[in-house]
Amino acid sequence: MMTGRGYHTAEHIMIRPVRTSPLTLQIKFCAMLFRRAVVWYHRPMTDHKHKMSDFAGFDTDALLSWYDQHARHLPWRAFSPERAPAYHVFLSELMLQQTVVATVIPYFQAFLRRWPDIQALAAADEDEILKAWAGLGYYARARNMLKAARAVCEEYNGRFPERADQLIKLPGIGPYTAGAIAAIAFDQPAVVLDGNIERVLIRFAAIDRPKKQVKDRLAQGYSSVLPRMRLSDFPQAVMDLGATVCTPKQARCDLCPLAKGCAGRHLPEPAVLPVKPVKSAKPVRQGKVLLITNQDQQVVMMQRPPSGLLGGMLGFPSSGWDKTAIDQTLAAALADKPLLDLPDQLKHTFTHFTAELQISLVQIDENWSVPAGYFWAEICPDDWPSLFKKAWQLAAASKGFSD
Repeated sequence: MMTGRGYHTAEHIMIRPVRTSPLTLQIKFCAMLFRRAVVWYHRPMTDHKHKMSDFAGFDTDALLSWYDQHARHLPWRAFSPERAPAYHVFLSELMLQQTVVATVIPYFQAFLRRWPDIQALAAADEDEILKAWAGLGYYARARNMLKAARAVCEEYNGRFPERADQLIKLPGIGPYTAGAIAAIAFDQPAVVLDGNIERVLIRFAAIDRPKKQVKDRLAQGYSSVLPRMRLSDFPQAVMDLGATVCTPKQARCDLCPLAKGCAGRHLPEPAVLPVKPVKSAKPVRQGKVLLITNQDQQVVMMQRPPSGLLGGMLGFPSSGWDKTAIDQTLAAALADKPLLDLPDQLKHTFTHFTAELQISLVQIDENWSVPAGYFWAEICPDDWPSLFKKAWQLAAASKGFSD
């Protein structure tokens, strides 16, 4: 019905379908696919977790060229196309945990002279290993090293497994060490994240969160920048960059081969990264150390329990710092002997606490009998753990000790 010229009621309007040509449909379909492809391609750039996009400008070629000119020459290293023996990587990486390179080099060389291969190490006596390890600290590393060596000989016929997922099953081998051996010794595409590498990646991507909160993100980033070739050199190149250019206290961006794509370079002070977690004050433990000597230039020592602090190591009679009480049998044997307390206490820092120790000196005549569990030992401070070496040095420097 007409309601006026040219007007119709709604129910009388007929909607005719619009015909679209096959060519137009194809064009629209292709356009849709293209838009989806673009979105997918740029997905990392818009991902709120900033995964691989953080490292899009990481110039691996420039890094390896820099490494060819500036690599540190270390006794456990080889350069492509050569690869370091797995045993050398294994030894060095365990020694380098919590210990600086300069300290490790003479220990590494001494171990190689004495135990030149994994079979020789596996056959060694634990006491000899611990004695040779003295001064490196963290003695559980040495015991685990021996266990791992024996496992390689028993389970793998003396040949290190090549993959990180196999290596990590060995005693004392964590994700980092497993990745380092797999990559450096066997050219595997394993993730290798030590402190130097983490610092370089965090500054490159300007990640403003503590390392512990971004471990997965760093692992993904590391994997995304791995080269196809020189997988053995790559982690060592990043390590050296972190050790010599992008150091904990200084970011020398003018010397860095990664500066062009580095987000941290544009910060007012790149060296503030990584973000440091708030550290609580270490608790203090009070204790006592007894230095019992005789006229034959010997000192009373004991072998510490196999587990716990300085497990299995030689040490002086002591108490308190390791939550042990004074040995009453030894105290009774010394009841009539004069003790000289040094005026200065010894302070020694462990990972989780600080020990403050009173050093007491006792000089014994030849008629004194050593209680069970103790023995006379030659004075060899270099063979002792740092705690007892420092106690001896403090005593040796005192006037009372020399009288």
